Amino acid sequence: MKFENLFAPANTPTTDEVFEKLLSTSHFTLERIISTGQATPPGEWYNQEQDEWVILLSGSAGLLFEAQDTIQVLRPGDYVHIPAHLRHRVEWTDSSQPPVWLALHYKKTSPDN
Repeated sequence: MKFENLFAPANTPTTDEVFEKLLSTSHFTLERIISTGQATPPGEWYNQEQDEWVILLSGSAGLLFEAQDTIQVLRPGDYVHIPAHLRHRVEWTDSSQPPVWLALHYKKTSPDN
């Protein structure tokens, strides 16, 4: 048994965004992401094979979905389900208070999931 804290600093100090796999099975991956002012590069979009459910635990960030004109601002406690292949991007993340995200990536097994 191992106890850890979601708000603990990254294991390795870096200025890059940190992705830490917390739990993984053949059905899903749960990861912690620590951002420090990163954004998706201009003109690029995430287009993921799996569904993603993400919650922002601290800090703030702006998400943009390809079908929308308005950036969705996320604050602590805000979460969103992003279906597979819904193109989206991170427009900005707070650099003064590093955002901590919890992201669950999974593949639907039926249309009702």
